[in-house]
Amino acid sequence: MTRRTPEANALFYGDNLDILRRYIADESVDLVYLDPPFNSNATYNVLFRAPGGEASQAQIEAFDDTWHWNDKAEKAFDEVMTSGNTDAAEMLRAMRSFLKENDMMAYLAMMAVRLLELHRVLKPTGSLYLHCDPTASHYLKVMLDSVFGKENYRSEIIWKRTAAHSSANRWADVHDTILFYAKSNNYSWNKVFTPYDEKYKERYKNRDADGRLWSDDNLSAPGVRRGDSGEIWRGFDPTAKGVHWKISNAAVSEIVGDEAAANLSTLEKLDVLDRHGLIHWPRSGGFPRFKRVLGAGLLAQDVIADIFPLNSQAQERLGYPTQKPLALLERIIAASSNPGDIVLDPFCGCGTTVHAAQKLGRRWIGIDVTHLAIGLIRRRLIDAFPQVQFETHGVPKDAQGAHELASADKHQFQLWACSMVDAQPFKGGRKGADGGVDGYIYFKPDGMATKKAIDSVKGGGNVGVGMIRDLI
Repeated sequence: MTRRTPEANALFYGDNLDILRRYIADESVDLVYLDPPFNSNATYNVLFRAPGGEASQAQIEAFDDTWHWNDKAEKAFDEVMTSGNTDAAEMLRAMRSFLKENDMMAYLAMMAVRLLELHRVLKPTGSLYLHCDPTASHYLKVMLDSVFGKENYRSEIIWKRTAAHSSANRWADVHDTILFYAKSNNYSWNKVFTPYDEKYKERYKNRDADGRLWSDDNLSAPGVRRGDSGEIWRGFDPTAKGVHWKISNAAVSEIVGDEAAANLSTLEKLDVLDRHGLIHWPRSGGFPRFKRVLGAGLLAQDVIADIFPLNSQAQERLGYPTQKPLALLERIIAASSNPGDIVLDPFCGCGTTVHAAQKLGRRWIGIDVTHLAIGLIRRRLIDAFPQVQFETHGVPKDAQGAHELASADKHQFQLWACSMVDAQPFKGGRKGADGGVDGYIYFKPDGMATKKAIDSVKGGGNVGVGMIRDLI
């Protein structure tokens, strides 16, 4: 199968496994973020209701089938067994032996087959972030180890998703887990900083000639040692004071890089710091001190407590039960991608990932099985970025879904309608003037001679017989 990943921003309506297999090429995506729902945490049928309150039954059934052990779960399990990834197959088989056939096992089977596809579409420099809660995070981590290789595990990020609350008989559950894996050791990574708190900044009271705020720190530590950490430097003998030189590797790495810093001796590191004005020479003539300069901020940590959950009054809140803060996705996208890269969210929900990607100058692909989500994302993007350009693709499962597609993208609705009656799209489905002819249906009424019927697709609230006269 020849797949061609969209070059432009794109929303896909449908099952993400099918979309990934049909449309997303091998090694074409730079970053994947996914926040797959799990049915133990909420009644997700609310996600499939239109603004008027009516439910889209086809989509409710599609969602429910995904997370219960049934023929679809068995098929997903079998596909992992024959995927060619024997590590993933053996791990999933072992999990089934332990968990048996239940909702959790169905969830893991359906996730495993999707994780294999997501691994396929990632570039060698790409990364994946899987957002989950403690219900399944331990199983998913083992599954990710088998798909990506345990050597490509990078971080387990803890996000405090709710304020403190009490629990009658256990520790209060206030966090989510985000599992970070890379495709290879050569993955994209950018340093992301968070602001220092005011109390920390109070320690930096000195300002040098370059305008940098700094505080002094030790260049030595107690104890005499052999080797260059005990040698005389610039006339100062550490052993005479019962100490040895102790250098911050991080400080030197920021100047010369990790690899070069690892190859420098202790005395050479001292020379590097001195050349860059990072050593303080006391007027008293005492031992030199390290000038710890106040930087751009604190390097982002794997415990995120400074990005708060969305409350009911939050301006960005859309009423989506599992909506994540925009700032959380911005931090992830900034750290693991670059402008122009492609960010993929296969469970894009209310569109926080694609919103953050658009804001940060990345290209993006969003996939969701609900027409409500696609409509919500379209409105969200247009409201936030009036000039935004993107394509909408997908096949409705019922009349309500067809109405949503017609509203979202008339051309895609036209192509879908043609497919419903086996019509060949006019001029291959290319956009342009067509005189009302959208497709042709070829048939043989006598079993021999091929005849042609004209297919014309109309939508909106003003369809009438006048359109048929115009077509004739």
